[in-house]
Amino acid sequence: MKLTEIVVQPAVTPALKSTERNGVLGEMVDSLVASGELSADIRDEIVAKLLDREEKGSTGFGRGVAVPHAKHPAVKRLIAAVGLSERGVDFASLDKQPVFSIFLLLSPKDQPEEHLQAMEVIFKNLSKENFRRFLRQAGSVEEVIALLDEADSQQLPG
Repeated sequence: MKLTEIVVQPAVTPALKSTERNGVLGEMVDSLVASGELSADIRDEIVAKLLDREEKGSTGFGRGVAVPHAKHPAVKRLIAAVGLSERGVDFASLDKQPVFSIFLLLSPKDQPEEHLQAMEVIFKNLSKENFRRFLRQAGSVEEVIALLDEADSQQLPG
């Protein structure tokens, strides 16, 4: 599985407007709705699921990154949005530091294996310091997509 297969290009936001977690989640879900990959009818439901997940435990795993995620029966395929914050967002991260790079992952409810694969690919890349640094420095959708392409090309087949 490749990042470029799940990240919806029109849902890449190189400069998030919101400065707080709930607003960021809404903004990123809105980008998926605007891209046509997510129905506007379930927008509020998805945001509520993401917030519920955050209440159970922060998806901000430290080092300036967060991976909010949810499963929903109306989601037809794995989709991800990428959002970057210049100022940083309080995600109640494990290391208590602000989050600058967010991968929001939505999955069909009946595809738990694919959900885990996608999480693994996202975490594998976010665990690399260079990837995090270049992602945080990306100033355009094109720069983010180029970084995702490069990360995908460095992966082993399978």
